[in-house]
Amino acid sequence: MSKVLIVYYSRSGNTEKMAHLIADGVKAGGAGATVKKIEEIRAAELVEFDGIIIGSPTYYGNMSWEVKKLLDESVAYHGRLDGKVGAAFSSAANIGGGNETTVLAILQAMLIHGMVLQGDPEGDHYGRVSIDEPDRRVESQCKRMGKRFAALVKKLSQQ
Repeated sequence: MSKVLIVYYSRSGNTEKMAHLIADGVKAGGAGATVKKIEEIRAAELVEFDGIIIGSPTYYGNMSWEVKKLLDESVAYHGRLDGKVGAAFSSAANIGGGNETTVLAILQAMLIHGMVLQGDPEGDHYGRVSIDEPDRRVESQCKRMGKRFAALVKKLSQQ
């Protein structure tokens, strides 16, 4: 079974809720999902997963320093994440608070690692975003993201 890691930092609990919703979608898509807080993971563990989804609150249009720290530490494993599937999600306090720039910053690091990314023609195109607490729209989008992510991970791991 394909193994997916959903790792996140959350201070208010909103990003954490999104992580668990995405995990529900991953499981519904037939892949294994491991959800961990950022402080519970070491960069060395990233290589053990077929897919990695990273979530962060939006701080000044960017990821939290906790997420940035993990990505900085992942440089020691450069080349070993090549071909793995990646995705990102974020929460913010308001519209226009920098959700997409946060998601894109995480995706940039994943691209440098050689990871495979998948956009979405529906809803949140780059990655899931929530304004304050996840509502029904965000819940649906997170589950959709997880299910699509699982399908891609499974497809690529068959090759």
